[in-house]
Amino acid sequence: MKVLQVINSLRSGGAEKLIVDTCAKFSEKGLKVDVLLLDGVETGFLKKLKANKNVNILYLGKENNIYNPFLIFKIKSFFKNYDIIHAHLFPTLYWVGFANLLNLKKHNIVLTEHNTTNRRRKLFLFKALDKIAYNQFNKIITISDAVDDNLKNHLGEKFKPKFIKIYNGINLEAINLAKPYKKEDLHFSDADKLIIQVSSFTPQKDQKTLIKAISKLPNNFKLILVGKGPLEASCKQLANELGITDRVHFYGVRNDVPQLLKTADVVVLSSFYEGLSLSSIEGMASGKPFIASDVPGLTEVVENAGVLFEKEDDNQLKKIIIELFDNNSYYNDITKACLKKSQLFDINIMVDNYHNLYKTLH
Repeated sequence: MKVLQVINSLRSGGAEKLIVDTCAKFSEKGLKVDVLLLDGVETGFLKKLKANKNVNILYLGKENNIYNPFLIFKIKSFFKNYDIIHAHLFPTLYWVGFANLLNLKKHNIVLTEHNTTNRRRKLFLFKALDKIAYNQFNKIITISDAVDDNLKNHLGEKFKPKFIKIYNGINLEAINLAKPYKKEDLHFSDADKLIIQVSSFTPQKDQKTLIKAISKLPNNFKLILVGKGPLEASCKQLANELGITDRVHFYGVRNDVPQLLKTADVVVLSSFYEGLSLSSIEGMASGKPFIASDVPGLTEVVENAGVLFEKEDDNQLKKIIIELFDNNSYYNDITKACLKKSQLFDINIMVDNYHNLYKTLH
């Protein structure tokens, strides 16, 4: 069986990381998986995927305009070479769906829906286009309860037979084997309390609430923000306005996230909504207490394990952080509960579920 994974690019993001990690696991199972990128811009994820000699990486161009509808015709030409076409993210889902619509011979195409919501769903034209595009897929994979419920409500009753829920997973072994840095190696002191958030700087994330919380904590509380994105500059500006530029450290995109998570004292994900955040699972698996916004896509993952706070409530977040450091028993209990919950999201379970789905379609 030959499977083609199609995605916008391998820039930073949870879906992009998932492509890289699952391709390695599919190779171990003897499944032939290739990856087609709308935009083949060179990134850390792309370099990592290139190291997997079992995966053929295909490009529609470099620095490509991924929103160009003529990409439909380029994508269409790949269909005949594969048994399963697996699409991820917008606009890839449109171009794959419409390419299949134009094919005289229909192919087995599946889609993973990674996001709880998006701006398209509020616009009449895109709601109509969504129904046409999503209807082309044999199966629509949702990655969490929130994603499943919201997309079913958006598309309507007749789409429900297409749905299958498969939770995202992470490489727990890689997290477990990672070794922490010494704080001094990252230019911190042992007295510093390190808080970390790993996420892109995009509108769905809420680093600003975390930055505000840090500003209300003692000076030895330091923040590491890992990721890139369009809102990074405004976050830097906020840190400057609050007078804590020396306490908020912007690390950009990193290949050593497991080591950084294990070096930090507390892991946070402040967000407005998620699909099923790989960062949240990695945070819980890190052996450190995990705190997250009480929002769709995070609540179901974190509840009964980590600590949830009200969206945008920096005062509550500050109090939770203080309580964790003031109460060693509480800190350890949350850590143990997070580790236990993370075991439910093993990438091997996810890959087995995908493989079984592919076999039912082939």
